[in-house]
Amino acid sequence: MWAIQVPIFVCTYVDPPFCIYWLNADCTSCFLFSLPACQVQWLLDNYETAEGVSLPRSTLYCHYLLHCQEQKLEPVNAASFGKLIRSVFMGLRTRRLGTRGNSKYHYYGLRIKAGSSLLRLMEDQQHLAMRQQPFSQKQRLKPVHKVEGLTNGTAAGAGQQQQQQPGSGQVDISTQVQQYQQFLDASRALPDFPDIDLQGKSLPEGIELEHIKSFQLLYREHCEAILDVMVNLQFTLVETLWKTFWRFSQNQPGDATLAVHDESEKRLPKSCLVVLCKYDPVLRWSRDCDNSLYQALVEILIPDVLRPIPSALTQAIRNFAKSLESWLTNAMMNIPEEMVRIKVTSANAFAQTLRRYTSLNHLAQAARAVLQNTAQINQMLSDLNRVDFANVQEQASWVCRCEDRVVQRLEQDFKLTLQQQNSLEQWAAWLDGVVSQVLKPYQQSPAFPKAAKLFLLKWSFYSSMVIRDLTLRSAASFGSFHLIRLLYDEYMYYLIEHRVAQAKGETPIAVMGEFASLGRGLHQLDPDKEEEEEEDEESDDEGQELSLPSDAVVLGDESLEPPAKLARMDQRVLFTTGSPDI
Repeated sequence: MWAIQVPIFVCTYVDPPFCIYWLNADCTSCFLFSLPACQVQWLLDNYETAEGVSLPRSTLYCHYLLHCQEQKLEPVNAASFGKLIRSVFMGLRTRRLGTRGNSKYHYYGLRIKAGSSLLRLMEDQQHLAMRQQPFSQKQRLKPVHKVEGLTNGTAAGAGQQQQQQPGSGQVDISTQVQQYQQFLDASRALPDFPDIDLQGKSLPEGIELEHIKSFQLLYREHCEAILDVMVNLQFTLVETLWKTFWRFSQNQPGDATLAVHDESEKRLPKSCLVVLCKYDPVLRWSRDCDNSLYQALVEILIPDVLRPIPSALTQAIRNFAKSLESWLTNAMMNIPEEMVRIKVTSANAFAQTLRRYTSLNHLAQAARAVLQNTAQINQMLSDLNRVDFANVQEQASWVCRCEDRVVQRLEQDFKLTLQQQNSLEQWAAWLDGVVSQVLKPYQQSPAFPKAAKLFLLKWSFYSSMVIRDLTLRSAASFGSFHLIRLLYDEYMYYLIEHRVAQAKGETPIAVMGEFASLGRGLHQLDPDKEEEEEEDEESDDEGQELSLPSDAVVLGDESLEPPAKLARMDQRVLFTTGSPDI
């Protein structure tokens, strides 16, 4: 009969190696095994205890084997590793999760740390619950309390049918939500909304100030409910919330839906809601509120575009973005076209931003592997040194008018950064420094948005010329350069987008919404706005040069200071906005 063994204590993991002793039933201790301190430190660096989460036992052991393989260490067997886990993380429990015949043991109360590289290895094990599944209502935020009862009635629609059922074969959803929430910025709150500015316009017939106030309050509650369900990754409930607010009615609505609609009718009759949807001040206010809401949601879902995100979460976000327009237009079936156009424009900008940011994140993770590969970096340096930059400069300068010494310094700085095998985050800082230097002379200037977008175009053109040279030379590292170029172009777009938004005092969502497919409809509210903006840009362009002193190109800390004088009359400029001579 084997003696019952429970962990009694763990020695400090310094020399000699980490030792584990176990206490037998007869109160005698026995030495089981010892491990190098680095292996225990690896556990502490990559895992942490937390309530309500779990990890498959086999997954942890797989991570351990990979770690031993990378570090050329001799691994212990699975049973000994289990004892090690329980010794390092005291009080850990195991649970058997899954359907009958297909269940697996999980360590309950343990998760991977947010900053650990092991998160990428968890993607395949975590994707089952993330394919556009609405999550359990029993979440910590209880997001649908503002529309209580909806998920029990027909208004829940397809979303309710997709919820996890006992024995359905899905991974525990509540555990998965908490696992994925560590990638979100759930602390971000919805910004305050301003009051509706009537702009001295008379109220529509049958509308009183109380109706305006009721609309503001209902809309605020509606936006808060959307933010809550998004924090809990309940994507399909957004459609339900839209249908509820806009009083979408089905042929045979459920009792819960009728109750919610009746409550809304008491606060703001639908007849008044329809009239307000044609009132210009309400339209403008709704657009501004949507831009603020969607910007907050972007920063919640993707707080850092470079940080690794599991592919399952990325796919769920992309599926959500793909469904937004159809959900919204369906929910607003009987709402005036003016409001529908406003809402769809902002929603499209939101969806487009989510798609771009998830694509940027995907590129970042692919490029991260390249930047960490010494052999690939050396090959890239070798191929880059063969590029005829003089020829590239001759062709690019015809369009970009790039000053030779400036381009040479950028080239040298790029090669040096590549040679140092800098991390992705260090490359991002380098790109940010380039943008800061080029646009510094245009801070607080009306020409800033135009200069920023022009720089983006010329950056893309110049990099395409370098890629062209690598292609013609059949460079062995062409694939790596192509990937890096895609990432840097996307990240530069991201930086410019935020700089322009900051210069305009708007959100990036609002800036991008101006150029959405339905953006032209917004100008009907202000027909002179677009013409005035174009005239301002044309007047700003006259005699204006987008320039950078050549001695300010090195990306040290001191070079990011404002240039003492903008050499507008100097021929040694990095970029100019004037049309090239043909």
